[in-house]
Amino acid sequence: MQKGIIELEEMEFYAYHGCFKEEQVVGNRFMVNIAIQVDVEKPSHSDNINDALNYVSVYELTRQEIQQNSHLVEHLTERILNAIHQKFDYVDWVKVKVSKMNPPMGGQMKAVSVTMQR
Repeated sequence: MQKGIIELEEMEFYAYHGCFKEEQVVGNRFMVNIAIQVDVEKPSHSDNINDALNYVSVYELTRQEIQQNSHLVEHLTERILNAIHQKFDYVDWVKVKVSKMNPPMGGQMKAVSVTMQR
């Protein structure tokens, strides 16, 4: 068995998450990074997409969760983590980081992020 970590980096979305009414109307940019540990032995030898984790499915699952509004980034991050574990029950470990870009903090800030793993 050969373990590998597959990473989907800096997926960018526009969504309407937040506690403030303005955030729910105007929206904001969100960046999502996902790392998934799986057995990569079979696909590394077969060179067959059917033996590998489907990155497009992970992206689409993430996009679907991003489209469902949440008040808290923590809630959104947990939903993405759960959705990946439910759809891909063979994964060993998943780490999800969701960043809200330029959050309304009353000052200049690049992002606020929540990272969860299981």
